[in-house]
Amino acid sequence: MSGSFQPGFPVDEPPLPADAPLAARMRPRSLDEFVGQQPAVGAGSMLRGAVERGRLPSVILWGPPGCGKTTLARLLAKDTSAEFVAISAVASGVAELRKIVAEAKARRGAGIRTVLFIDEIHRFNKAQQDVILPYVEDGTVTLIGATTENPSFEVVAPLLSRVRVVRLTSLDEGDLRHVVQRALADADRGLGSLGIQIAPEAMDALVAGANGDARAALTALEIAAGSAHAARRDAISPGDIQQALQDRRPYHDKGADFHYDTISALIKSVRGSDPDAALYWLARMVEAGEDPLFLVRRMVILAAEDVGLADPQALILATACQQAVHFVGMPEGWIPMAETCVYLALAPKSNSAYGAYQRAKEDALRTSHLPVPMHLRNAVTGMMKQFGYGQGYRYAHDEPGHLARGERYLPEEVGGAKYYLPGSLGFEATAAERLARLRASPSEVQDTPDEA
Repeated sequence: MSGSFQPGFPVDEPPLPADAPLAARMRPRSLDEFVGQQPAVGAGSMLRGAVERGRLPSVILWGPPGCGKTTLARLLAKDTSAEFVAISAVASGVAELRKIVAEAKARRGAGIRTVLFIDEIHRFNKAQQDVILPYVEDGTVTLIGATTENPSFEVVAPLLSRVRVVRLTSLDEGDLRHVVQRALADADRGLGSLGIQIAPEAMDALVAGANGDARAALTALEIAAGSAHAARRDAISPGDIQQALQDRRPYHDKGADFHYDTISALIKSVRGSDPDAALYWLARMVEAGEDPLFLVRRMVILAAEDVGLADPQALILATACQQAVHFVGMPEGWIPMAETCVYLALAPKSNSAYGAYQRAKEDALRTSHLPVPMHLRNAVTGMMKQFGYGQGYRYAHDEPGHLARGERYLPEEVGGAKYYLPGSLGFEATAAERLARLRASPSEVQDTPDEA
């Protein structure tokens, strides 16, 4: 919802009640208190320079949950003396946008700028993005969008061209430790009045379990501190942290950018023959609740594309894995997936069949107008025989070695194209030897015994 308008100065946020969540109470009050994200807001950064000049451009803050997108947006508005109006893309419609724009025009006439913060801007449809586009362009509002998704996929091109994209990252361990210690020490907004410390092992567990998410770290800290205080202990134990983080799944969105980044890491690890990395990325996706059939579908594709003819058994195993996971279901489905993942990683690799198809496709598209050679056509009727269908075709099974040497199967215009270029690993080494014999001219194999 938009803030109420008071001419002449930006609207201050009301103080938070004492029972507000710790993460909300500990929200930084200035850029100097903002932890992490030095490339984005540190000295010499575009945003820091813009704030110092008092001329904030429209930006989209792109980063994972808990990295400080909303907090940073509020600070940027405050430090440039702008009215901060926050809406959620999930709950707001075109009518509310038009109302906000009208209020922003009134403020602008009074010399007050408006920062329009749109949380989850990737959920705005094209019509909603089109509504705000002209007002971003003419400066009626300064747009700050927050998204966990890749803006290049989720934001329309005209709007994207009028904003700066600022990439934020998960907080590192040092940043998280600083956030936690500050909350424990702050008696006004944090937990300082409780006089509680945190054991080193508990701090390690909290930082590891928060997965770079400051909000998650503070939420778990508040729960753990409450447990320790209720038990009249002066220190938070690893057990308190374990309970506070219980059932917290790794961050993963099955329909988002992070999803595609993670499956890309899995595929590249298998292709690079690293079973340990492959198992790690597999476990990340399985434990986050990824669709198991999506994972085995990718393994089937990988078995054909990257292992290929170096080990044809890989495709059989991957297909069997799909059947096993479909039959067994979860949670036990990870067992055949792990077996297949390791097998694929350790298998010799070849993308020769993949490359061969790509080369054949180029010629097929270029010469799709060419007729099928007459001797390769089926003569189904008498009239077709009269027109020469099938005439001169040599039946391979009637010839030595079941091979009609010298027979032409490609259109003449394509010539002697060689699409399949065999590798030298695993089964394909044997396949390469056989192919060399098959491609040899009749004069080169006159004395060669018939192949079984």
